[in-house]
Amino acid sequence: MKLTLSICTHNHLAALKQTLADLHDLHPPQGAWELLIVNNASPDGTETWLAQGGWQRMDINCRVVQENQLGVAHARNRALTEAKGEYVVFLDDDETPEADWLVNLEQIIDYHHPAAIGGRIRALLPNGRPDWLTDELLGFLGELDYGPVERTLTEMSTPIFTGNAVFHRQTVLDAGGFDGSLGRRGNIQSGGEDTELYRRLIKLKQAVRWAPQAIIHHRIEPWKLRRSYFLQLHFRQGRMEGARKRGSASRFPPFYLIPQLARAHGRALMQRFKQGAHQSLRQEMNAAYFVGYFLGWLRDPA
Repeated sequence: MKLTLSICTHNHLAALKQTLADLHDLHPPQGAWELLIVNNASPDGTETWLAQGGWQRMDINCRVVQENQLGVAHARNRALTEAKGEYVVFLDDDETPEADWLVNLEQIIDYHHPAAIGGRIRALLPNGRPDWLTDELLGFLGELDYGPVERTLTEMSTPIFTGNAVFHRQTVLDAGGFDGSLGRRGNIQSGGEDTELYRRLIKLKQAVRWAPQAIIHHRIEPWKLRRSYFLQLHFRQGRMEGARKRGSASRFPPFYLIPQLARAHGRALMQRFKQGAHQSLRQEMNAAYFVGYFLGWLRDPA
């Protein structure tokens, strides 16, 4: 089998229903494929609803597996081990692909046989765009666009996101899969498991392609369109990275973190004073990151 399309879901039943309904408009690839749902310890009735059926595409095999270890990285690793396809295509449970999305990905697979592919992600905002949501911030809502030209990605600064990504199953398994200490876990809105895997593949000299014509639309929930969401996201990211950087070293943070923390807060306050709250959020996010990094180094297990 060529492709396994996998959706990993946790406690997101309403969004999952819409995504599965939208898949009926998807143009099928030429090669054999399947749909694999990984239910990651959802307490919201997802398991019961999926078992009732009626959501499947009739032209392909559709399967559901339960992954009880909470965390999106664990769910994605379960998809890799359960998949029957040579390539695993990941789609998030709150996304709508364009009709020719899978066909475009298949064409790149057939021509280049890469280790991974990343596609374009567009943020779909439900009630318009807040004044403070600059273009720079859209990436933190999952938007991804490296331009209109298909190409090989070689830089550490151009990661692909698992909301729209393809991986050669055996290559990724041989590389160790997704890092289970990273990514969302339940209501903890963290991330980084896809970026870390991408950078690992680049270090291993594996080919990663950019697929600008393979487009999905990420349906953004209203609660994410708040300044507090962006601040909390960076605070948690900082805590995770601070604990990982410390490792087995002393829990007393190094002195160089103190001036970094002070400078980050100074820049945020200065920009807010000069340009207002609509323009200062990015600097405030940096300050939240350094607070989290400091606390992660001081308190959290590595």
